[in-house]
Amino acid sequence: MSDQTISTAQTESQRQAFARQRAAIDASARWPVLGFFTGSVVWLLVGTGLALLASIKLHSPEFLDGPSWLTFGRIRPAHLNTVAYGWASQAGIGVTLWSMARLSRTELRYPRLLMFAVLLWNIGMLVGTIGILAGEGTSIEWLEFPAFAPPFFALAFAIVTVSTMVTFSNRREPHVYVTQWYLIGAVFWFPWLYTAANLLVIYASVSGVSQASINWWYAHNVLGLWMTPIGVGSTYYLLPKVLGRPIYSYQLSLLGFWSLALFYNWAGVHHLIGGPLPAWLITLSIVGSVMMLIPVITVAINHHMTVLGSFRQLRYSPTLRFIVFGAMSYSAVSIQGSLQSLRTINEVTHFTHYTVAHAHMGAYAFFTMIMFGSIYYIVPRLTGWEWAAGGLISFHFWSTSVGVLVYFIALTFGGWYQGLDLNRADVPFMTIVRNTLPYLQVRSWAGILMAAGHLAFAALFVMNLLHIGKQRSGPTLFFDRPDAATLTVIGDASGRTV
Repeated sequence: MSDQTISTAQTESQRQAFARQRAAIDASARWPVLGFFTGSVVWLLVGTGLALLASIKLHSPEFLDGPSWLTFGRIRPAHLNTVAYGWASQAGIGVTLWSMARLSRTELRYPRLLMFAVLLWNIGMLVGTIGILAGEGTSIEWLEFPAFAPPFFALAFAIVTVSTMVTFSNRREPHVYVTQWYLIGAVFWFPWLYTAANLLVIYASVSGVSQASINWWYAHNVLGLWMTPIGVGSTYYLLPKVLGRPIYSYQLSLLGFWSLALFYNWAGVHHLIGGPLPAWLITLSIVGSVMMLIPVITVAINHHMTVLGSFRQLRYSPTLRFIVFGAMSYSAVSIQGSLQSLRTINEVTHFTHYTVAHAHMGAYAFFTMIMFGSIYYIVPRLTGWEWAAGGLISFHFWSTSVGVLVYFIALTFGGWYQGLDLNRADVPFMTIVRNTLPYLQVRSWAGILMAAGHLAFAALFVMNLLHIGKQRSGPTLFFDRPDAATLTVIGDASGRTV
């Protein structure tokens, strides 16, 4: 037997061994990850319905104005919490668990305990949402759940953190990938943020200026130190996986991580510019916000140079299209956030719909779109069944991407004009309200477009779980192509294979 034949046999044996290993990892993660994904899809639909109601009420307040539990003051916080903790957090947890197991090349630890965490999390969501609609909400943004709900999330997330870290500590892969840095940061930062904010604001009932500063410290860092690490980390994982090429620079990726960890924690208080807080505290927050340009530009360069020369793959790969859209949105919304923290800009945008547009650019155009792409990649590996229809995935992409862009543009311009008028003493307030109505109506139409995409996504998810549709031998693509296998070549941020 020649050396080449022996080498070929060894390579084939290694491939089979890696395939068996990946199958074992996916089997260990199947039920808890699918449990979190299922919960996230359910709450996405609930949150979408609440969002449409809240949006319509802004320009048609008489719409469903009878029942007290359908008033804007209850619908809006219920929407915020169902999408932030029901959809986004559960999707992020599912992606984190699966990615950590895959990158560690070991089975996910404590899968049965994680199923209990799924139950706890969704019980907390149910009682918390009912509590808000019943009038028991706290009226503290991002912390509106009544005091009886947070313990469910705290216990569930303690289980998630333990499982993630034990999986990592038992890894077979000696190299620590940049995605793992981001995921470990997320599972450590969020429990601390959530527990500290609830203990101080909800249970200790800190009030006044202290409450406001804690509130915005937490609210800003939910996106920056919880959703952002998962979103950016998932991008660092999936871009190489889909493209079959390493991340442009491993060193740049670490610079992006550590600068995020250093600067983002300071950024939230810039939302209180003009408030009765010490000037040094506001200035420090502005500096932190501006310094966030370092990780943002670093990540943008790394992602762009990785995809450079392979943009044609966007025509075919659903995962890649969602991930690239989300990565580009991350750069855009982060630069906008740094500019928005400057006093001269903030005096126009503060208290306007401009900030609502900015929030949706981050939580939806960036994070949610990356979660869609991640779920499209992960679920077939857990269910053993490909997605039913590439056309329906395409509809999902275009309806959500166009919808969120229309939403963002309408409220950005509407909010800016609103801010300019609010700073003019000669413009009556009701005139400002009337001038804002067309932008709010466009927002509702954009929301309907996004809702249609969510229904398509939910239908695809259910069909995959039930194995409905044609069995495929390869990944579901937007368009068939002869070299489809190149879309699943495996690589990572260091150029190694996983």
